[in-house]
Amino acid sequence: MKDKNSSIKKTLVFLTAQRRAPKYTIIIPIVIYSMFYVGMIFAGHSEGVLTIFGEPLQIASLTGVFSALGNLCLVIMVLKYDKLGFIISMIILSVQYPSLIIWIVVRHNMQGVPGFFTNTFTLVMIVIIYRSQRKMENDQRRMQDLFEQTATALVNAIDAKDTYTKGHSSRVAEYSRRLAELNYKSPKECDEVFYTALLHDVGKIGVPSTIINKAGRLTAEEYELVKNHPVLGAQILETISEYPYLSIGAHYHHERYDGKGYPEGLKGEEIPEIARIVGVADAYDAMTSIRSYRDPIPQDRVREEIVKGAGTQFDPEYARLMLHLIDVDTEYEMQERAQAGISDRKKELTIGEYRSACVAGILINSFATTLHMAISSDDEAAGIAPVPSVILFDSLDGLVHTEEREIADMVYFEYGELWFDGRYMVSGARKIEIKIEENGDSDVELNGEYRIEAVRVSDHARLRIIGKNRTVEAVIALPDKSRFMYVGLTGEHCMISNLRSEKAEEESPVDSIPRIAEEISYINGPEGEVPNVQIDGFRTDASHGIEIRDGLKIAFHAMSLPTARLVWHCPFVDVFCSDNGLVEGANYRDLALARLDGECWEYDPGCFVKDHVVEHHDFPGWDAWMEFNHKGYDAVVTFRWKDNDLTIITDNCGIRVKNTVEMNNIGRPVFASVTGDEVAITNIRIIKEA
Repeated sequence: MKDKNSSIKKTLVFLTAQRRAPKYTIIIPIVIYSMFYVGMIFAGHSEGVLTIFGEPLQIASLTGVFSALGNLCLVIMVLKYDKLGFIISMIILSVQYPSLIIWIVVRHNMQGVPGFFTNTFTLVMIVIIYRSQRKMENDQRRMQDLFEQTATALVNAIDAKDTYTKGHSSRVAEYSRRLAELNYKSPKECDEVFYTALLHDVGKIGVPSTIINKAGRLTAEEYELVKNHPVLGAQILETISEYPYLSIGAHYHHERYDGKGYPEGLKGEEIPEIARIVGVADAYDAMTSIRSYRDPIPQDRVREEIVKGAGTQFDPEYARLMLHLIDVDTEYEMQERAQAGISDRKKELTIGEYRSACVAGILINSFATTLHMAISSDDEAAGIAPVPSVILFDSLDGLVHTEEREIADMVYFEYGELWFDGRYMVSGARKIEIKIEENGDSDVELNGEYRIEAVRVSDHARLRIIGKNRTVEAVIALPDKSRFMYVGLTGEHCMISNLRSEKAEEESPVDSIPRIAEEISYINGPEGEVPNVQIDGFRTDASHGIEIRDGLKIAFHAMSLPTARLVWHCPFVDVFCSDNGLVEGANYRDLALARLDGECWEYDPGCFVKDHVVEHHDFPGWDAWMEFNHKGYDAVVTFRWKDNDLTIITDNCGIRVKNTVEMNNIGRPVFASVTGDEVAITNIRIIKEA
């Protein structure tokens, strides 16, 4: 009996686990049931005879067959559509009882008795199945909760050993899941990757804390102890027999694609795929996280390391996907940074001499930020008044820098400074306008309490510093649209406390900040058949779509913006479908992206980059390539169709790129638009080859 119950349970799990059908498709079993029901009624009233294999068969005898098939539809509805299927099935069965009772009791027709008992039996079975489903799902949920709690406890134990890597496992798990999703893994596989990555460092529990938290370089003996943590992790996780993939990720995540990793020295695809995914995610977070011996490495340098490590340290496919995640992370949300969240900042900061300390920068964008704080003197006994101010700046790490080397390394740029009393200083901003209101209706009730409201839209920003008796409003005309803008709280003889922040859920409209300077534009040059376009960040704008026919050539002039400083700040060609030929138009599908620096990505599951060729003939080097882009050049992109294969060809500054994208189940027409990152595109012309 136990085996039988186990078999029933396994069958129910097979039919229900992750197999819920979309609710709208429930109309299908309802229609099929209706057909069987009509067939049952017809058969029940028919006196006809069928001949099957030479033998007569009363049509009325098929009544039970149609009834059984109809009831099977109801059971399937419960299994596939959960509560909705259960409710509809119960309604369908319940509405049949009055007619059956009238047939039996009033008309004294005993032919309704089988139907009555069949309905009752089916109803009881449906209730039992539904209750069993609920119990199994509750059991599975409790098991999942228990597993997650256990995993979290292990991760917390790891984090407790090293304050500098707090959150590392969670971030690696999230990056790994995103890499798996980009490679079209199933939801179940993505979950497996997530939990494997979450527990990949569990072996560090066996490494002494003195070694993990050592500020300087490890000795050879200490490094050997650290190198043993994958083996220890595998031994710990092998005991969880239900999830064998957990130990695989822990054991092999430090293997290298070129075979020079540890502990086994596996090479290439000998390394389990799940470990190759975790490996690149782990390396990314290690570089972008705070360590006891260094600050986070800037995102652009991390990208270069991933590029260098593709095919040597990392699986080239997952390195490529990691590069894509970096490229679309335009606001560095993935990177662990000191200023990442208000909870990670010092909620109290004492500033003695002018700008001797500064709160870590708070990113200001089109989602308005509100800061609340209390400010007092750092020496009230001496009667020294606090002089708070706000620094407006950009840097790779979101921090204010004063040392020349750090300014260069972090590409630090200061727009200006604004004091709470309305004074201001312009540094790199084009213009700052100040308006001061002496207000008695402020909702700030206490002296020393302040609220700062900040928003940035395009190349303008606005700050309001609201105190009990005064509001200072500043409108800042920024020098470009590409740089970020942070605010850092500083001043002189100040104690800043009770600092907290809020972020608006909706973007501010374009016209929410009054313009005090002309819009920055680098596309005032000649215009071709397609309007010019200025792309201030990663794919922030794109040209109109051009239908891709065999032999199509798109010619344009490209010039990197003054702020461009990276190899991939160049033009891209976006291949897509939409009803109106516009990027983000109705039914938009992003198919593939070809960059003129040689990289190519497929975005749609129906697309696959089957041939990717980059030839460097007379290539002067990447520094010369970036200078070439800054000076501006005329580019031509050629498109060739062969069946479902689209080939994209371009040749610029010694780089010849040829990408062939296989497109399966992609309808025509397919369009191309010119986009990029920190680049101006002008004189876009359509050339159709004869």
